[in-house]
Amino acid sequence: MSIKTTVIGSRHAGTSVLFSILDVLASVGRDWEMLHGLPMQVPTFNVSLRTPDGAPYWDVNGRKITPDAVLTEAPAPDLVIVPDLHFDPNAGLPEDLKPVADWSRAAHERGAIVTSVCSGAVLLGAAGLLDGKEATTHWGFADMLGREFPEVKVCRERILVPAGDGHRVVTAGGASAWADLMLYLITRFAGVDEARRIAKIYLLDPHLDGQMSYASLTSGRQHDDHLISEAQVWAAQHYDMPSPVAAMAELSGMTERGFHRRFKKVTGQAPGDYIQTLRIEEAKQILETTTSPIDEIAADVGYSEPSSFRSAFRKRVGISASAYRKKWQALLPVTQ
Repeated sequence: MSIKTTVIGSRHAGTSVLFSILDVLASVGRDWEMLHGLPMQVPTFNVSLRTPDGAPYWDVNGRKITPDAVLTEAPAPDLVIVPDLHFDPNAGLPEDLKPVADWSRAAHERGAIVTSVCSGAVLLGAAGLLDGKEATTHWGFADMLGREFPEVKVCRERILVPAGDGHRVVTAGGASAWADLMLYLITRFAGVDEARRIAKIYLLDPHLDGQMSYASLTSGRQHDDHLISEAQVWAAQHYDMPSPVAAMAELSGMTERGFHRRFKKVTGQAPGDYIQTLRIEEAKQILETTTSPIDEIAADVGYSEPSSFRSAFRKRVGISASAYRKKWQALLPVTQ
C-alpha cells in the first residue's frame, strides 16, 4: 500500500527543493528497476503537491507552479512534507501560512507523520507540533524558532531530528537537508536497501558533519539597543586584543557584571561567547581563502594558545580547522 504523501506548495516555497522531493519520492521502486531491467515495483509513495486552494501560483523564484490538488481533498495524507520557506526571520511566519499550520496540526492529530525541511520548521512550530520536542531548522532561522516558540529545544547543529511519540514529527536542517529527510523516509517506509539505491541514483550523501560547518556564526537576533550596538561595532574591530570583554564594558560606562547581563539579554549571547564567535568566523574566512598555517591564524584572531583555538573551532563549527579548510577550498578553481 502506497504512503499517501502531501508536499505543501506555497508562494514562499523554493522551486528546487519542492520538485526534488517530488522527483525522488516518485522514483522509489521505479528508477533502479528501470536501470537494471527489473520489473517496476508498486510505488512506495503516492505523492501529491497541494495548496490551500489548489490554484496555480507564482513561487518565490518567479516560477509558475500548478498544484495537483487542494489540501483538504481526499485522500487524507499519511505523510506531510513542508519544504523550505522564504521569509524574513525577523518578521515571523507570513499570515497566509498560518492556515496551513492549522491544517498540518489537524493532519497530525489524524495520525499523519508531519515533516519539514529548512525554515519549514517554523510552520511546524506555529502548528504547536514542536512544543516540548527537539527540532532543527536552517541555521539562519534557529534563533527565530527558539524565540517564537520557547518550548522547543532547538538543535541548530543537527541535520535531522525525529521527535515525539513514534517519531511522527521530523525536522531537517538547511535546504539541502531535503536529501537527508528523503533518505530517512525511504529507509523508514521502503527499507535501507532502497534508500541506498536512491542515494546511488541521485548521488546523495548524508550530511554526517551536521550543519554548523555551513553556518554564518554571526547571524544573530536584531535589536535596537544603541549601547550594545556600539559595543558590537567595537568588538568587530578589536576582537583579537587581550581581554576584549572588559574593554567593552569600560567603553559602555557600565560595570562588567551589568554589561554582561545587558549584552546577553539583548543579543542572546554572553559577551565572551560573542567574542569567540567573531574570532572563529574570521578564522573561517582566512581558512577558506588563504594557505596560512593554522597556528598563525589562531594568533591572528586572538588566541595565544593554538590548542585553545582548535578546541573552540571544533566546538562551534563541528569539524576541525584543517577539515574545514579542505572542505571549502575544494570550491576554488583548479589552476594548471
